[in-house]
Amino acid sequence: MPCITLPDGSQRHYPCPPSVAEVAADIGPGLARTALAGQVDGELVDTSYRIARDASLKLITHRDPEGLDILRHSCAHLLAMAVKQLYPGAQVAVGPVIEDGFFYDFALERPLTPDDLALIEARMRGLAAADLPVTRRELPRDQAIAHFEQLGEHYKVELIRAIPDGEPLSLYRQGDFEDICRGPHVPGTGALRAFKLTKVAGAYWRGDARNAMLQRIYGTCWPDAKALESYITRLEEASKRDHRKLGAQLDLFHFDDCAPGSVFWHAKGWTLFLLLIAYMRARQDAADYIEVNTPDVMDRGLWETSGHWFNYRDAMFTTTTEDERVFALKPMNCPGAVSLFAQGIKSYRDLPLRMAEFGKVHRYEPSGALHGLLRVRHFTQDDAHIFCTPAQMEDECASTIALVMAIYRDFGFDDVAVKLSTRPARRIGADETWDTLESALAGALDQMGVAYRLNPGEGAFYGPKLEFVLRDAIGRDWQCGTLQVDLNLPERFDIHYIDEHGERQRPVMLHRALFGSLERFTGILIEHYNGHFPMWLAPQQVVILNISEGQADYARSVLKLLKQAGIRATVDLRNEKIGYKIREHTLQKVPYLLVVGEREKTEGRITLRSCSGDDLGSHSLTETIERLGREAHT
Repeated sequence: MPCITLPDGSQRHYPCPPSVAEVAADIGPGLARTALAGQVDGELVDTSYRIARDASLKLITHRDPEGLDILRHSCAHLLAMAVKQLYPGAQVAVGPVIEDGFFYDFALERPLTPDDLALIEARMRGLAAADLPVTRRELPRDQAIAHFEQLGEHYKVELIRAIPDGEPLSLYRQGDFEDICRGPHVPGTGALRAFKLTKVAGAYWRGDARNAMLQRIYGTCWPDAKALESYITRLEEASKRDHRKLGAQLDLFHFDDCAPGSVFWHAKGWTLFLLLIAYMRARQDAADYIEVNTPDVMDRGLWETSGHWFNYRDAMFTTTTEDERVFALKPMNCPGAVSLFAQGIKSYRDLPLRMAEFGKVHRYEPSGALHGLLRVRHFTQDDAHIFCTPAQMEDECASTIALVMAIYRDFGFDDVAVKLSTRPARRIGADETWDTLESALAGALDQMGVAYRLNPGEGAFYGPKLEFVLRDAIGRDWQCGTLQVDLNLPERFDIHYIDEHGERQRPVMLHRALFGSLERFTGILIEHYNGHFPMWLAPQQVVILNISEGQADYARSVLKLLKQAGIRATVDLRNEKIGYKIREHTLQKVPYLLVVGEREKTEGRITLRSCSGDDLGSHSLTETIERLGREAHT
C-alpha cells in the first residue's frame, strides 16, 4: 500500500500503485483538471506515472515554473507535429525550451515565410483543440535508432547515437507524431491553449557552422490568453526600447563589419560608459578595493594552468609567434589577478585583499549570437578578485552581496532575484571543496536574509556562483552580476599567504563582477530608461538654446558657468527656429533645455524646459545652476 505524502504533510494511502493523475483526482476535480505533471521525491514525471512506493508528491500546475516549462516544451512538440503534417518531407531536429518560449529546428526543402508561420500556427490550434492524448513509451537504444531510421529522421538518429549506452530512451506520441524526449509532457494537447509563433531564423545543426543550415521556428506559450497578451505587449514595448535603435537615435554607438562584435563608441556613448566606470571606482574605493590592470595577451601556459585552455578553448582568440609560442587574448581576468597576488609574500594581515580591474576581455561568439551591446566579442568587465582566509570567506560574500544590491538600487533596479548555481558536470576540484564553497554562499545569503533559488549544475567550472537577476521597467529579467567562490585556482597556481603561526596557507579566491559586462549593462540601462536617463547619468545633461544671434554671447557665458558647476552642458547656436531646436533636443532625450532670448539676456535669467517638453518657467541664472547642480550630482 503506497503512502503518498503531500507538500502540506498530509498522507494518503492506496491499495495499489496510483498514477499521479489519480492522486490529483482524489484530492479534487479542480486539481485533476489543472495538473500537468508530478514531482515524485523531487523527480518530475508525467501524470500517467504510477507511484509504486512510499513517496512524497507535489502536483505541478501552470502556476509552477516547472509547469510553464512543461507547457512550452509540449508546445514545441505540437509545432513539430504541425510542421510534419503540412510538410511531410521535413526532418525534425531539436526543440528545447528557452526563456519565455521555445524553438524547434527543421530541415525543409524551401525557406519558410510569414504566411507559412500563420498556416503552421493555425494547424497547431486545430491539434490543440482535438485534445490528443500524450503517451510515453521506452525503447532500447538499437530499436529507437531503427525506428527513426525507418521514419527517415536522420537528425534524431544522430542524437540517439550520442546518448550513452544504458540510459533509458523515452518516446512521446500524440496522434500520428512521435518524438524522442526525456519529458515530462502535458497529459493531452488540450492543455496548450495560449501560444503564438513569433519568427523564423537560420540555425546551424548543433551550432556548428560546418554543419547544415536548418530553419528555426520560435514560439511562446503561456497558461492563458491574458498572460500571452501581456507578453506580446511587452515584446512590442521592448521593440520600441531596442537599445540598437536608441543607440543610433541618441548618437551613442555603432557597429561595423570591420570589427564584428566590437563597439564603436561615439562621444555621448563613451561619456555614459566612463560615467559607469567612475561610479564603480568611487564605490569600490569606499569599500577598500585597490585597482589594478593586467595584460590583454598572455601565454598559453597560463591558461593551461588555470584550466581555461581545456574548458574554454573554443571561445578564445589565439595567435602563434615565429618562435612557436602560443598566446591568447584573455577571455577572463582571473589568472592575471592570481599572478598579481603571487608577487611578493602575503601575510594574513594583508587579507582580505580586494583587487578590482576594468579588464578588457575577448570571447569568440558565433556571428548569429551577436546582439548589439548585449552580446559582443570584445567587452569590459568590472571584475574584482578578493583573496581572503577561509574564516573571512562568508563575511566577504555577505559584504559583496550588500554592495551589489545597493548599486542596483542606485540604477533604479529594486527587484533583484538571486540564484545559487551549483557544481556543473564538467568541473575541476574535489567534491569536498565544492561542498565547502556552496555552503559559504548559502550561508552568506541566509546571514543576510536574502531569498534565493537553486540553479543546479550551472556553476563555473572552478566554483559555484551567485547570479543576480534584475527586473527592468517593463518586467524583463536580466542576469548581470555574479559572485563566485573558488579554492581551485589558488591550488592550481599554488598561491599562499603566511598565517599568524608562520605557516603557509591557501587563500580563498572570490570572483566578483557587479555590472558584469559594462557594454551589456549599458544596453540594459538604455532599454530600462528608454533613453531617458536620470540627470546624474545622462551623458548630456543640459543644452542651451538661443532664440537669435543676439543672445549667442550670453548663451556661451551660461555654458561656461554650467561647466564650472560640473554640469555636462552644450550650446546650440544654429540659425534655426527655436521650436525646431526644442523638438530636436527633446527627441535626443536631453534632461533639461535652457532657452535664452533677449529678455533672459537683459534680466540674467533663463527659461527652463524639461525633456518631456514641459515649460518650467523663468528662473534666475544663479537659482538654475544651483538646482541643476543638485540634481546632476544626486
